[in-house]
Amino acid sequence: MTDRAVRPAGSSGGGRESSATELTRDGRSPGDMAEASGPPGLSKVHATSPALERQPTSAAPEIVPPEDGQWIDRWISSERLSRYLHEAEGDRIRALALYEWNTQISASFHRDLAHVEVALRNAYDGAAAGWKGPGHWLIDGYPILFAPVMRTKRQQQAGEWTRRRVDINAKPRALIEKAIHNAGGSRATPGKVVAELTFGFWRYLSSSAHEKSLWVPLLHRAFPPRTRRMDVDSRVGRLYELRNRTAHHEPLFGEDVAGRVTDLLTVAELLQPELSAHVRATSTVLALAAVRP
Repeated sequence: MTDRAVRPAGSSGGGRESSATELTRDGRSPGDMAEASGPPGLSKVHATSPALERQPTSAAPEIVPPEDGQWIDRWISSERLSRYLHEAEGDRIRALALYEWNTQISASFHRDLAHVEVALRNAYDGAAAGWKGPGHWLIDGYPILFAPVMRTKRQQQAGEWTRRRVDINAKPRALIEKAIHNAGGSRATPGKVVAELTFGFWRYLSSSAHEKSLWVPLLHRAFPPRTRRMDVDSRVGRLYELRNRTAHHEPLFGEDVAGRVTDLLTVAELLQPELSAHVRATSTVLALAAVRP
């Protein structure tokens, strides 16, 4: 019995030489790879092809029954594995296949989300470049644009609900100051500061707390005319939650995959229609969703 738990479907135990006409591991022939090489762009991609029509880049893995199934519990943890076992109706082999599928679709989602995150932060940076103060809006303008704003918030402490006044811009200011420090302090450039800020920072710039200070005077310019802040905020908020789940390796088998793909493509379309077409043509999320164990 082999000590490996996963091997590619259809693989044999013995070695063999590969030929020039074989498919590569991602399902492309050497000719396909040569044709796809060259400058990035959409010239060789059918941008109108729905992602659902694309095939996964690799065959679903064949799960080999392990001799000692307890190693899976030690690897994944019994608590985490129990969620997959419940979904697989107690079948350990199917649970492991489901875990492997989850890592694949999470990675695919993470790739698409990264494209949209980069586009969002650059669009916001471009839109906010027109702020009326001197210098860069983040490096020089953050004490003004993110000046203290006090709000009353309810908190539960020791089983009791209390109200207290908090500065809702304290965290954004701290994040910007940390980004400036990490980007080189007094030598920090705008591009490095933008790159240092996390998705969590950019996600909340469309919240109601920043409507008058950021959205109305500046950030609405990142989107087509008459784009509603609430529509952007709700979609970006769901994508942020999804990004956190994929980053923390959480199960996605209960996720509304089609709904999150719609959110992702809609935000991309609002930012850059060409980006939406590129993600739609190259994403493997829906194809992987179609082959869930």
